[in-house]
Amino acid sequence: MPDNVLDAPAVTRRCLLASLLTAYTASLIPWALAQPVDNADQGAFLAISAILAGRQSLNAQQAKRLYDALKADDEGFPKMARELLALINDRKIAPLELQQVLDGEKSPLAGVPRKIATAWFLGIVGAGAKARCLAYETALNAIIVSDVLKPPTYAYGVYGSWTAKPT
Repeated sequence: MPDNVLDAPAVTRRCLLASLLTAYTASLIPWALAQPVDNADQGAFLAISAILAGRQSLNAQQAKRLYDALKADDEGFPKMARELLALINDRKIAPLELQQVLDGEKSPLAGVPRKIATAWFLGIVGAGAKARCLAYETALNAIIVSDVLKPPTYAYGVYGSWTAKPT
């Protein structure tokens, strides 16, 4: 039996998977852009956020707070977010492959998805002494599990206090 006959099902599966991921990604972007935004930069942030979070709708007030904090943390953030969205649209990069592609290419945009995901899922912007907690009970890590788990709506101490070993 020729080798190409054995490869046909694998190619078909890959094409089907790629088309499903592309359709899923495309379905997220219009919803994100339909939410209220102050400018195109914030719109790019919201579109990328929807792609990374896998949600068609995100809290608009929280989006504005996170965007403003990311922008204050790095003045170049809005430009990088626009460039990242353009890259995703131009190359049709699937959400599950995005970080791997950026890291593999050693792209200067590789840190942008991590910053956005950390902001949405943990509610934290910045790192080290510059870290700010902007969302706790409304961070996506708490929202996703809220149907089963009831995370407290407050932190028991300063940020990171739970990581110190007891004396």
